[in-house]
Order: sequence, then structure tokens, then C-alpha cells
Amino acid sequence: MSRVGKKPVTVPSGINVALDGTCVVAKKGNLEKRLETYGRVNVTIDGADVVFERVGEDKQSSAYWGTYRSLFNNIIVGLDQGYTKQLEINGVGYRASVAGKVLNLQLGYSHPIDFAIPEGLEITVEKNIITVKGTDKQAVGQAAAEIREFRPPEPYKGKGVKYTDETIIRKAGKSAKK
Repeated sequence: MSRVGKKPVTVPSGINVALDGTCVVAKKGNLEKRLETYGRVNVTIDGADVVFERVGEDKQSSAYWGTYRSLFNNIIVGLDQGYTKQLEINGVGYRASVAGKVLNLQLGYSHPIDFAIPEGLEITVEKNIITVKGTDKQAVGQAAAEIREFRPPEPYKGKGVKYTDETIIRKAGKSAKK
């Protein structure tokens, strides 16, 4: 039995939620997010709460129940507060800058790397910290992962692009012969 699916999603004021067939629509201002359930769960709107219920009694139905509840909760949190990921650049000569809709990275390669900022995301750079902001949790995480992938941190000197809350396990270098 899903413990996640049991909890109703409380919708804060300012966000409108409606059902469009099997699709749950959340709107805040001109932003609209849709979650298509394909009829795998029953959705009821009870005032400021959105309740998800299982369709069947099988294991797959229970899995969908918790998953769709979590996905909808992510939409509500994204519209209400937004999501943020921060990356830190470590290394001599490594730097980043934003020019229009492109993030320019210089990470020790013979060429600069231009990362096109996806629609709906905002990327800012302050010193050696890159901040990715947006309303879609998956898009923010994917963009941050793609930026980190250009130069992952290495274990000997810790150079590269890492999340600010990530710890790099350092290795000892070569030891001299005795």
C-alpha cells in the first residue's frame, strides 16, 4: 500500500486546479502545467485538496497511485516556489558567463562550450556558482546534469563542475618510492 498516495496534495491560494478528462491542469497566472494520468488513477478535487485514488487492487495500480501524486505535488511546488539547483566550478581558468539565451563555459578544453538555455529555465552565474531556476523539477535537474556532464569533478584535485551540496571523495596521488 502506497504511503505517498494516501496524502492529499494541498493547493496554495493563487493556483487553480481543474480536471480535463484524465488530465489534471494547474494554472498560476499565465503558467499552465498539465499532468496526463491516462486513467491509471482516480483524481478528485476537494476544495483546496487534490486526492488521488487507486483504480484497481493490483501492485501496478498502487505504484501509479504514489507516482502520480508525487508528480502532481512537484507541479504544485514548482508553480508556488520553483526549483533551484546550484553548480560550482572549480579549476584554474574555468569560468562561465551568460550571453542572452546561451551559457558560455570555459572548462579547460581547446574550445569554449555553448549550452543553449532551455525554454522556461533561468540560468545565472555569480563568480564560480551557476544557478539553474525553473518551475519544472525534471527540466531543472536535467539542465544541471547536462552542465555537470561537460566536466565532471575528478577525484585527485577536485577540478570540474559539481553540485554545491555534493562532496567529492578525494584520492591520494602517487606516493614516492622508498
